[in-house]
Amino acid sequence: MDDELRERLKAALWFSIGKIVDEESLRLNTNATPQFIGALTEMVWAQIENVSVDLESFARHAGRNTINTDDVLLITRRNDALHGIMKDFVHNEKVKSGKGMGGVRGTNK
Repeated sequence: MDDELRERLKAALWFSIGKIVDEESLRLNTNATPQFIGALTEMVWAQIENVSVDLESFARHAGRNTINTDDVLLITRRNDALHGIMKDFVHNEKVKSGKGMGGVRGTNK
């Protein structure tokens, strides 16, 4: 990824995180500094980079060039709550699209 694209994506992430932090600050009647938002953005960016490398590795290990829902479910395996949310989301999307549950292991209810 070139530096210009990386900076544009980070700026978009900073903006989105800033909006969320502002909304929560208002709700909680508190303040957040720009330094906090910057640090949170850097932490989220680093996490996104780590997750993307893992997702690419999972797909490559399965002999694929494309990341799919199995890879995403695999990455959430150590967080039971998140894994459940993701399984439910995948299940609901498959039902909405009429594709059933083929290919997504462990999502039957």
